[in-house]
Amino acid sequence: MDQNTVFVHAKWQVKEGKLDTVLQLMKEVGERSTQEEGNLFYKLHQSQESQNMIILYEGYINADALETHRNSEHFKNIVLEQVVQLLENREVILMNRLF
Repeated sequence: MDQNTVFVHAKWQVKEGKLDTVLQLMKEVGERSTQEEGNLFYKLHQSQESQNMIILYEGYINADALETHRNSEHFKNIVLEQVVQLLENREVILMNRLF
């Protein structure tokens, strides 16, 4: 990984009663995302303190690869059109590796 690598840390608070739906939708997003050229990894985590808090950790070879992901049909159709409405809160942080 070089200095152009972009990492995404997304923290989602899922609405009560919607966790199973979000996880099912995100399984498909994860499978499709890891097949994208330029994707290094796409990992979904669950908080130990709050079952409804989901953390995504993603890696892309550069900003263009991340942009390609964000413009993909599965991101638009599943994440933006379906998942976002099932969230109470959504925070996304873009990061570069320091060392």
